[in-house]
Amino acid sequence: MPRQQRKKSNSGYYHVMIRGNDRKNIFLDEEDKQNFIEILYQKKQENIYLLHAFCLMDNHVHLMLQEGEVNIANIMKRINISYVHYFNKKYKKIGHLFQDRFKSEGI
Repeated sequence: MPRQQRKKSNSGYYHVMIRGNDRKNIFLDEEDKQNFIEILYQKKQENIYLLHAFCLMDNHVHLMLQEGEVNIANIMKRINISYVHYFNKKYKKIGHLFQDRFKSEGI
């Protein structure tokens, strides 16, 4: 069964949620959280989105962002791929870190 198409926000603002696979932690120490924050700001500096707020929990993340030149799916793809590459290299793991696709709600 195909996935449902993501609903586009009229305002371009989104509440985005990503969670660890099997609800496992995606941040194992403070360095991991700091690296994720650096990735958020690095991608933000590339003018692909505006970041208004974030909340990092051990096993999930909440973001409030606004699309810029790039749509929400590509924004999250860039952020997630960068972090998964860092995480898997640091902890010598392979495979998925995040559960399913990210969830988003238009604001």
